[in-house]
Amino acid sequence: MSDQKSVSKETENWKDLISENLDRVHTQHPLVHNITNFVVMNSSANILLAQGAMPVMAHAINEVEHMVSLAHALVLNIGTLTDEWVEAMIKAGKMANEKAVPVVLDPVGAGATPLRTEKAKEILQEVRIAVLRGNASEINALAVSGGKTRGVDSVHQADEVLGGALSLIEEYHLVLGISGETDIIADGNRVIRVSNGSPMMQKVTGTGCGLSATVGAFLGVEKEALTATVSAFAFYNIAGELAEGHSKGPGSFNVAFVDALDEVSVKDLENLKIYSA
Repeated sequence: MSDQKSVSKETENWKDLISENLDRVHTQHPLVHNITNFVVMNSSANILLAQGAMPVMAHAINEVEHMVSLAHALVLNIGTLTDEWVEAMIKAGKMANEKAVPVVLDPVGAGATPLRTEKAKEILQEVRIAVLRGNASEINALAVSGGKTRGVDSVHQADEVLGGALSLIEEYHLVLGISGETDIIADGNRVIRVSNGSPMMQKVTGTGCGLSATVGAFLGVEKEALTATVSAFAFYNIAGELAEGHSKGPGSFNVAFVDALDEVSVKDLENLKIYSA
């Protein structure tokens, strides 16, 4: 019984923090600079707009430094990477570090090909990353030599890779956001699990990339990176649950999900399933 009370109290504390941060996103409208892939530019922009943030998609190497200096967060996504884009990402990332703008890295498809893994590691080495957000296999590929993914999809669960992934926190001093059936957010001192969400989210292209953009939005209003990341994951997953209840399949879910991001209320946060490991 005491354990149940402890978990309930922790969920209540997180609900208050998440509610405060969601209100900040709604009222402060953080500008999120995305250097992201062609597949998700439109969906990530709509996801950010729906939750109250302001998206900008800019990857031209001769403007990224100026653009990021105006932003509240920078999100780097290697989904359709080229050498020039990686150069732009590093250039923007270094300026973001100089301006104290937090940086999110989404290592899409790391482990699928050597290029993706190598370029994600290059960015980690060149730019101070606040949050590394990916699926379990992508994170595992960066933490463990020879880790594999299936295309850009995960073949692991978050708990399976957590032990090895903690080395990334120690090496790069960042927060990990690992997506899975149960999401894990960790910073070296704390490990938080979020069990909300909908399986429909896996059937729509760009939901993972949209989550990384959402982490950027919350980092734009909450500088404590673990709190911002937990808030983003929890809010996003609650929206997924709401959307599932108003959809018949992946197509209608996609529309309902954007609507839900605009509609999540404090009352909806009562359904949070969040606890420390």
